[in-house]
Amino acid sequence: MSKIEWKPDALEELKKVPGFVRPMARRAVESYVRERGRTTATAEDVQAARDQHIRFAEDDKSAAKKTRIAIVRCETVAEVCPGVACFKAFNQRHAHFAQYDKNTEIIGFFTCGGCSGRRVSRMVDKLVDHGLDVVHLSSCLLLEGDYPRCPHKAQIKKNIEAKGIRVVEGTHH
Repeated sequence: MSKIEWKPDALEELKKVPGFVRPMARRAVESYVRERGRTTATAEDVQAARDQHIRFAEDDKSAAKKTRIAIVRCETVAEVCPGVACFKAFNQRHAHFAQYDKNTEIIGFFTCGGCSGRRVSRMVDKLVDHGLDVVHLSSCLLLEGDYPRCPHKAQIKKNIEAKGIRVVEGTHH
C-alpha cells in the first residue's frame, strides 16, 4: 500500500476534525485518495471524504426543525436491558412518547454512568451541541422491581433542567 502525502491545506482541514476521531478520518481520506489512484491528499479530498462518510449526520438547514430527544438510563439495568422497550415505545409513539409527532428523533441513548449519575451532565453538554430539546429519564430509573429506584433521580433531573433542557420522567411505563 502506497504512503499518502498530505498537502498543508489538507492537514489544516484534518485539524478541524475532533481529535478522538481524527485517526479514523485520516484513514477515510487516505482510502478515498487511493480509490482514485492518487498518492496526494488535498483539502478537497478531506471535504469529499467528509461528504461521503458523515454529511448525513449534519443538520439539513432547509428542513423543518425537529424535536431532538435523548434517553438516559440506569447503568446497572443496562447490563441486562438492551433498551428495546424504550425504542419500541418511541417508534410507536407510546406512553411518554405519545406527545411527539413524526418530526422527532432520538439523538442520544446513554447510561447515567453509575451512581450518582456522573456521566449525565457531560453527555447532555455534548448533545446540546446537536440541538437537544428533551431528555427522558428511562422507566428503569423510576420504577422499583428487581432493582431499586434510582436514589439520584431528583439531582439528575435538576442538573439537566439547569442546562435549559426539558426533562420527561418515563419512557415505556
